[in-house]
Amino acid sequence: MASIVIVDDEKNIRRNLAVFFESLGHRVRAAAGGAEAIAALGDEPADLVLTDVRMAEMDGLRLLEEIKRRDPATVVVLMTAFATVENAVAAMKAGAQDYVTKPFTLDEIRRTLERALELRGLRVENRELRSAVEQAPMLDTESAAMRRLLDTARQAAASDATILLTGESGAGKNVLARQIHQLSPRRDHPFITVNCTTLSEQLLESELFGHMRGSFTGAVKDKPGRLEAAHQGSVFLDEIADLTPALQTKFLRFVQELSFERIGGERTIQVDARIIAATNRDLESEVAAHRFREDLFYRLNVISLRVPPLRERAGDIVPLARWLLRAAGLRNRRPNLRFSAEAETALRRHRWPGNIRELRNAVERAAVLCRSDEITPDDLPDSIFREPGDPGPAPAAAGAAQRPPSLEDVEREHIRRVLAETATLEEAADTLGINVTTLWRKRRRYRIE
Repeated sequence: MASIVIVDDEKNIRRNLAVFFESLGHRVRAAAGGAEAIAALGDEPADLVLTDVRMAEMDGLRLLEEIKRRDPATVVVLMTAFATVENAVAAMKAGAQDYVTKPFTLDEIRRTLERALELRGLRVENRELRSAVEQAPMLDTESAAMRRLLDTARQAAASDATILLTGESGAGKNVLARQIHQLSPRRDHPFITVNCTTLSEQLLESELFGHMRGSFTGAVKDKPGRLEAAHQGSVFLDEIADLTPALQTKFLRFVQELSFERIGGERTIQVDARIIAATNRDLESEVAAHRFREDLFYRLNVISLRVPPLRERAGDIVPLARWLLRAAGLRNRRPNLRFSAEAETALRRHRWPGNIRELRNAVERAAVLCRSDEITPDDLPDSIFREPGDPGPAPAAAGAAQRPPSLEDVEREHIRRVLAETATLEEAADTLGINVTTLWRKRRRYRIE
């Protein structure tokens, strides 16, 4: 059900449309002109405004502009008996969602309404998703080390100093880099990311600095680089240690002078960009091994921030998982998902060798595969219950003293016996009183063929 305001100076049109939309289950208010419509919207916002274009006091385009000025989220559809390309273009530029030409049938206006409301729903969903994704989960932490890190990051964000982020893969260096940009005076300008591990040397050089037409095979036109795109904003170079020696030399000049030439070009390009670099390696060791330029290291290492792995932030695991679940639920149109107490205990006990990236993948998998709104341990990956390299329960040594079987021993033997006596996994799961996913996980845990 939507809240709709109908604006038309013809009484019959207002009344007929109001009766029709109310029959579809919508709440409808009617206004005879623009001023009356503005007053109605001031009392209560609407999801959609359907307005005539030609009206005496305030025409539909002026009303559209006023509505968008007050509340850009309100969807506006125009009705007109004088449709032209120029009018349509003007309406769309002013923010109209759609327009319908008089005379129209009730079926036509119904379809127009449905399209407009569907697009509005998608916009609202996208805003919620963007809000969930753009919120800063790392800024809300119970870890003293993270609080110190974030205090330093906030202070550094206000400057243009080069920042070097270090820490394990998946620890959230890219998230922190984006948050530093959002906290900086450059927040309204581009945040450009370049991953130094994904391209060959020539392609990465072109990606960073751009190239001129004909400078190498395949360069069919001039192409600006990512550094140019970061003008007045920030450039984030992920895995900076993977730059080749030649690119380290060229990038050193950019760090020193904020200028460069495109591949095959002669014009020097000056760029105003804040540099944030990240690596999961020990750059001082790389310098000592002559794999990374010492002068570039010192240029990058103005402010160094180590992002701790997730296992050092045990108190943040569950809050972070809940935040990730909210975003995953919105992406997958399952906004009511939640973790059971047992699932949260399992998440808290795992050491997360893959850090936030592993946690995100586990949450996304659970959000997609769980069969109810409550995520239980059965919905989590099997790796959550056993650390990497753990082979599972060890068999008893030959000649060892007999001991009563453990609960795991009993369960393993019972599952093995039921599997041997049934034809399919589904039948075995029914016999055991568990679902197939749980049975599959237990087979894997106990290494039952």
